[in-house]
Amino acid sequence: MTRLFLLRHAKAGWAEPGMRDFDRPLDATGKADAEATGAAMRACGYVPELVLCSSAKRARETLEGLLRHSAIDHRRVSYMDLLYSEDAYGYLTIIHEYGRQAASMMIIGHNPMMEDLAMAISGDGEDQARGAMIGGFPTSGLAVIRFSDGIGEAAPGKGYLEAFFTPADL
Repeated sequence: MTRLFLLRHAKAGWAEPGMRDFDRPLDATGKADAEATGAAMRACGYVPELVLCSSAKRARETLEGLLRHSAIDHRRVSYMDLLYSEDAYGYLTIIHEYGRQAASMMIIGHNPMMEDLAMAISGDGEDQARGAMIGGFPTSGLAVIRFSDGIGEAAPGKGYLEAFFTPADL
């Protein structure tokens, strides 16, 4: 089985006057949530082989929090501007491009793309995870989706939602 981890960036502060949305940093809650998510991933044995992270500041800072508490290899991280601006279909295209490079992959991105993608590709799943994800995809929300045919073959309805964590669950 292969796994795709979809992580929405942690909670960011509001933009200061003159600041671009792209440059918004995490707030204190976001920093704590990112570290808690990393610790939860370590406890569950979730270690993606490849991480694709939005280049937006809040996504990069989310990854920094994960790296401090998880077993993710920082040498297998790529930053992508496209993860800031693409829609869910664009995210799926990126997954197809990189999915053959690793048995497990994490995307750190933004909403509504993360929620739209997770809902589209999760054809089935654990009842608790599906119920939690239907309630929304909050900041630091993590969807863990399994595929029997490899991540590069991800398509609508093909994945199995194994788990869904939110900061409130940790």
